[in-house]
Amino acid sequence: MSTPVIGVLALQGDVREHLIALAAADAVARAVRRPEELAEVDGLVIPGGESTTISKLAHLFGMMEPLRARVGDGMPVYGTCAGMIMLADKILDPRSGQETIGGIDMIVRRNAFGRQNESFEAAVHVEGVEGDPVEGVFIRAPWVESVGAEAEVLATHEGHIVAVRQGNALATSFHPELTGDHRVHGLFVDMVRANRTPGS
Repeated sequence: MSTPVIGVLALQGDVREHLIALAAADAVARAVRRPEELAEVDGLVIPGGESTTISKLAHLFGMMEPLRARVGDGMPVYGTCAGMIMLADKILDPRSGQETIGGIDMIVRRNAFGRQNESFEAAVHVEGVEGDPVEGVFIRAPWVESVGAEAEVLATHEGHIVAVRQGNALATSFHPELTGDHRVHGLFVDMVRANRTPGS
């Protein structure tokens, strides 16, 4: 099977770090800014950044509806931090005009772990990631208030949900791309491979 092509939504946020992590996890990684680029990838990462800004830029670049369509059609997608917020069906405390792509039946609270100066790292055991816990970097991170019946909780920290999967959609509150540990990206690459038609 050929190497999967995975995009990183390159509107705002830590795009470069995800491109590096995906390449280390044996994917072809590409920056994606426009609908025609989105159409060419097998899966997509939505990086951390500022969820309100990403939402506005997605509209500006004509990306919001194509993103919703592809995620709705089952394209594998992985969101970190702000990307988790973008994949939530509902935000508990949205800013005025803020929209999401949706795809995971969860309610997310923005900046739940505190402000930038309250950022921290913590060891997190993530279901589906073998070996030692993942070192999670939490920067103005959200947490998941609740999930629907189809969403699977993969990790918690201090009683709060910080990693969720629903079908082909994966989301984490934390930034695994900042640690040099590429196992979470490897999990996502495996999801993309499993979703592709055999022989494609």
